[in-house]
Amino acid sequence: MEVKKVDASEITPEQFYEEHWKPGIPLVFKNATKVWGAYNTWTPDFFRSRFGDRRTVVDGKEYTMREIFDLVEGKDTSRPVPYPCKYHIPTQLPELVDMVKPVNLGFAQPNWLESSWFKRGYWGSALELFIGGPGGKFPYVHIDYYHLSAWVNQLYGHKQFTVWPRGQDECMYPEPGDRWKSSIPDIENVDLNKYPKYRNATPITFVVGPGETLYIPVGIWHTAKNLEPTISVAFDLLNAENFPAFLKDVWGFKRRESLGKAIAATGYAAVGGALCRMGDAFGVKRDPMHN
Repeated sequence: MEVKKVDASEITPEQFYEEHWKPGIPLVFKNATKVWGAYNTWTPDFFRSRFGDRRTVVDGKEYTMREIFDLVEGKDTSRPVPYPCKYHIPTQLPELVDMVKPVNLGFAQPNWLESSWFKRGYWGSALELFIGGPGGKFPYVHIDYYHLSAWVNQLYGHKQFTVWPRGQDECMYPEPGDRWKSSIPDIENVDLNKYPKYRNATPITFVVGPGETLYIPVGIWHTAKNLEPTISVAFDLLNAENFPAFLKDVWGFKRRESLGKAIAATGYAAVGGALCRMGDAFGVKRDPMHN
């Protein structure tokens, strides 16, 4: 499998669906975020000047936006750089929602997570701002919960991604109690004596830069590492294609809490999915504001 880079103007939504969504092949769109007000606008200085005092919590500690950027840019070397630094845009930075419209970029659609049904409660989705410093990396290799596809929009700096094609679950040694996470602690230096099946894995590593959008299909193991200070926006996609697997996940996650919660949540999601399917058939346009 190859992760291609294609200018958004050179591929149609129909081609994307047939060549990438259906077979589960990642793709990097070039210039898809040109339609956003955030394009070529969101920089460390932009956030310092407008949202310097806006706070978020990283690993149990509270930071202001100004503190985060001073750390990731090396202006403050007195303490470790936190990662991942996240802000939920609709609730923590609502002023920025209009700068990431249309969220779907013309390709991530239809997205049932934009439906009012799936804005109630938490279904694994979020519209989030990610800030990272050099060397900061996701703490583990993983598959996204709820069988959602992920869209990572790089707006500032370069980030290195590694993905593994579908069908390599056994090579990734999923944790016994959490099959979404790999138990391999350091994917850049794998102990093949302890994890011998990883010899058969085929990792694909590539870099995503400013103005590029990475589509990560359902069921793809992946991780990321910042090569320099970075700013990105991530969101998830749910529609008729991945809904059956999503529904099973809703049952599985809620069943851990109780049978009653599993029945209620799964029933609610099933009704929501049926209504969204009908909406697609009638060409319903949804509000892109995420929950």
